[in-house]
Amino acid sequence: MIDIRNRRLNPADRRRKRPAHALDAAMGIPVSIAMMACAGTALAQAGGGNQPVTLDPVVVEGRRADPAATEGTGSYATGAATVGSRDAVPVREIPRSVSVVTRQRMDDQNMTQLEDAFRRTPGTLVLSNDPGRSSIYSRGFELDNFLVDGLPAPLSSIYGTQPDLAIFDRVEILRGPSGLLGGTGEPGGTVNLARKRPQDSFGGSLSGSLGSWNNRRIEGDVTGPLVESGKLRGRAVGVRQDRDTFVDKTDNEVTVGYGALEADLTESTTLSAAAWRQERDIKPFNGLPAYANGELLDVSRSTFIGADWNRFENRSNEAIVELRHRFDNGGHAQASARYVDRDVDFKYAYAGGAVNAAGNTSLVAIARDYSETALSADAHVSTPFELLGRRHDAMVGAEYRRYEQRTLQNGGSGVTVAPVVNIFDPRTAFPEPNIPLSSRTRVVPEQYGIYGQLRLRPVEPLTAILGGRASWYEGTTTNLVTNARQTIERNGEITPFAGLVYDLTDNLSAYVSYSEIFQPQTNLGANGSAIAPRTGHQYEAGLKSEFFEGRMNGQVALFRLRDDNRAVPNPSGPGSFIAGGEVEVQGLEAEISGSPYRGLQVFAGYALTDTSYIKAPANQQGTTFSTFTPRHSFNLWTRYDFPDGELRGLNLGLGGRYFSSFYNLSGSTRFEEDGYVVVDARIGYDVNENLELSLNANNIFDEKYYTRVGSAQVFNFYGEPRSFIVKATARF
Repeated sequence: MIDIRNRRLNPADRRRKRPAHALDAAMGIPVSIAMMACAGTALAQAGGGNQPVTLDPVVVEGRRADPAATEGTGSYATGAATVGSRDAVPVREIPRSVSVVTRQRMDDQNMTQLEDAFRRTPGTLVLSNDPGRSSIYSRGFELDNFLVDGLPAPLSSIYGTQPDLAIFDRVEILRGPSGLLGGTGEPGGTVNLARKRPQDSFGGSLSGSLGSWNNRRIEGDVTGPLVESGKLRGRAVGVRQDRDTFVDKTDNEVTVGYGALEADLTESTTLSAAAWRQERDIKPFNGLPAYANGELLDVSRSTFIGADWNRFENRSNEAIVELRHRFDNGGHAQASARYVDRDVDFKYAYAGGAVNAAGNTSLVAIARDYSETALSADAHVSTPFELLGRRHDAMVGAEYRRYEQRTLQNGGSGVTVAPVVNIFDPRTAFPEPNIPLSSRTRVVPEQYGIYGQLRLRPVEPLTAILGGRASWYEGTTTNLVTNARQTIERNGEITPFAGLVYDLTDNLSAYVSYSEIFQPQTNLGANGSAIAPRTGHQYEAGLKSEFFEGRMNGQVALFRLRDDNRAVPNPSGPGSFIAGGEVEVQGLEAEISGSPYRGLQVFAGYALTDTSYIKAPANQQGTTFSTFTPRHSFNLWTRYDFPDGELRGLNLGLGGRYFSSFYNLSGSTRFEEDGYVVVDARIGYDVNENLELSLNANNIFDEKYYTRVGSAQVFNFYGEPRSFIVKATARF
């Protein structure tokens, strides 16, 4: 008898093994247990003749509540993902470019902020700022929201709304338009963060790290059953990080508290709820200035331009609730909601202009008070069905979201703090100015939509995915000083999706897809009304594969993305706009992840990206659209665990990043970085089953480069110099 229990994986069971097949990966059955079941069958058959052989029951445990979960697998690859779908779908059956940053890779490379994961993902870009405040781009467009378990909330660099990664199992990144489930948004892509779920066996971890520039972080994670039956489970995660950076005067503090409960109401129905709070306290730095001719400064990387009273504070409270019922036929019904409440307050000084020949610039300051609430909800039903002797899947659902954002700020571009600051010997002790928050606005975007999707399998090697969404959108902007109001409405906006996946072999699939999205615009036409929304559409074709019995994934994609109806000045109506601009982004992306043989984990990704204006004002026609997106980028990270002998327990990591040249145009002036290569390394040792020690070295050759270029005034950031992090992790 084989008993498969619906039991969740304990994070303490982190042995670096991967199931032998993608199906086992989805079910979470450890390969060693699966082999025991097979061995039992073989022994029964070996009894000979008609002699019956009675075996003890084999209990197969370790099934995850989330079939796409990655914690505890020790792998850089996963067999399934939920981004772009409401279900956990095998990666080979998603006709899109999808990258999954697993829990193991986050831990190995000390990824703590969302931007850390994007820096190491092909086809994406991070424009650096203070840790947790960087801008995140995909295929040339900045992401404006992020999902937690499929539910959206705004993502904003200036307000530091990036989440700490300690509470998440994995980061799922989908590149290209995602309007089927999202409705509105930027066409470059989306990201879904899958939470760590409570487990029904006790376990946990405690880690502490110490790194360069007083980088101190402690992280605790505990989970287990709260009643003897295991039908009620809980999980708690706590984080405290306090670090300076390589830039003088700056510091960055993050505090996170997370709690989650999960209850089996019946054998088929589960209710889960979670809440978390995140606090950021930063002394911000807005980057270095430059010379007026576009020449970048060659100064110490520790140079700080700002004031001693620079400050940034962010407080974010979130809650999520989910009710899921599983049908006997393998389908499910689910209703979920996410609520976010954020407050941000900052005041800081930065360079007010270009640097002159003597090395002088000015210092100005801004202040802002920002508050935001976000509510998103989704209800859907997904079920398989039989048609013409074959199994297919259908999903229908409805989604709602409403954001309310209030901004109080000074009305100008900045308040002068000091007329002269020398960048070779910058002063920071200045009186703190009183900056009145004279500009006050409230923005309330609201939308709801209905959607449906069919996964049809008309013949054995072919899967056709067809879907569509109808969206209703209303956005209201109110000037709280004058009470002037502008409203944008879009009713019944249709967003289609279509894709084909064809299995060429058992290990290789080819796919094509078409996807769309739309983004309302606030620019006004000659009639005083908002112009038509931007619309993004993309064609993509590629190959996906599984190697080594599902332990390793590979994908390569060609894509062409168009962003239409961009606002451009109205030639016949000065001061107004028309929806006449068009941008094209096209390129190639390739990625491999997983384990080609015992002990080795690999992640490698390459992107070739070309962006250009197709329709634009004369001074932009035919020029590069996303100038700071490098044409070529490459990411590599490998880890090797010595499996046997005297070196058993030792693991080594090595990797790096390459970016070709990029630039930014400020007016007609070009600020450019020639490109760079950064090499990182790691050494770790498992002292025993419960204790691991590691040392990470980043930028081991101490490459000096600009990771971001902006203007003669701000946003020129050096990349991080050589740094080290020592970490100890205890698991129980």
